[in-house]
Amino acid sequence: MSHFEPNAILRGAQLTVVGALRALQNPSIFTNEHYKQAALAVLAGIVIRLVVAIPTVGIRLFLRFIGLFTDLEHSQWDEDVIEVTTFIEHSVLQVPFFLMTLMRYITPTLDNMFMDSLAWVDKTYAQKHAAENPDHLRAMYYPNLKQYSTHGPAAKKREPKDAVLAVGMKFGRKAALSLAVYLLSLLPHVGRFVLPAASFYTFNKAVGWQPALVVFGSGIFLPKRYLVMFLQSYFSSRTLMRELLEPYFSRMQYTPAQRKTWFSDRSGVLYGFAFAFFVFLKIPLLGVLIYGIAEASTAYLITKITEPPPTPADKEEFKKRDVRWENKHEFLNLPLEKLDILHKHDRKSSVGETNPVATKRSGAIF
Repeated sequence: MSHFEPNAILRGAQLTVVGALRALQNPSIFTNEHYKQAALAVLAGIVIRLVVAIPTVGIRLFLRFIGLFTDLEHSQWDEDVIEVTTFIEHSVLQVPFFLMTLMRYITPTLDNMFMDSLAWVDKTYAQKHAAENPDHLRAMYYPNLKQYSTHGPAAKKREPKDAVLAVGMKFGRKAALSLAVYLLSLLPHVGRFVLPAASFYTFNKAVGWQPALVVFGSGIFLPKRYLVMFLQSYFSSRTLMRELLEPYFSRMQYTPAQRKTWFSDRSGVLYGFAFAFFVFLKIPLLGVLIYGIAEASTAYLITKITEPPPTPADKEEFKKRDVRWENKHEFLNLPLEKLDILHKHDRKSSVGETNPVATKRSGAIF
């Protein structure tokens, strides 16, 4: 429960605003190749959204046609049919998320946007603290992280068609599971317990039994649509956050156990950060554009919830240490404008580590 506390979620939401503002101050974000391809993605999104909406529109027209010969005002089954089709369209077939995830494996623009934004965050940090003792400032993130391979030293880079197939199968499994749970929730008598039980099982694994018990108890008494909306926002936000962090994790190459611990220690902040972007991503057509801002903002988030990475030669010891968020409580209790002091420490410049103030004095930022 301590990882998913309200204070952590609120701090994550604050970082959403600060990270987005910081990203939008970067002049190169508006010329990034992502926004050239986003126009094509918007057009593709329009076509796919129309295709997905055809069954829903067709069913509504069919029900209206039946209503010409049958009295549907005192029946419930037609509303149930519309509710199921609407749920499938918006919650099961999450086309915008699928398109934006797919873009990562077709083109490197999102990865480039993350790294460009990370360089911008380092630059603004150096400018902000230019008058301070350089030995007391944090190391830079971008210079070392750019030395890492995005697919590991021993792994082979997947072909785009293989990556697309893997993403399609992943989303297909999630869609089938969501649809199965929802259809079971429509069963008489036992259906009202299906969604609360499923949510308790998944929440217990993700954030602990206390939040899971709250969700289970609320789900029994609240109307089903509220629980569906909450579950959709939580799991979609979690999926979004994992996708946004992929440029970082593709370089650091944590083991599955290390990655699980990393996410668990930061779960509240990550949810608060991703939820706000999830809401904006639901805006038709603009979601693809906002996804780019979310990716750029994630670079700022990384500098607040992790330590600066070392050179690739020293990354194994760093990963063992960094999976635990040691300064979490200080981070949550500090005022937002003073978060930079968490990384301040006495240090000497080492190989691969750039001194921000010294390099600025010599005429360069990095």
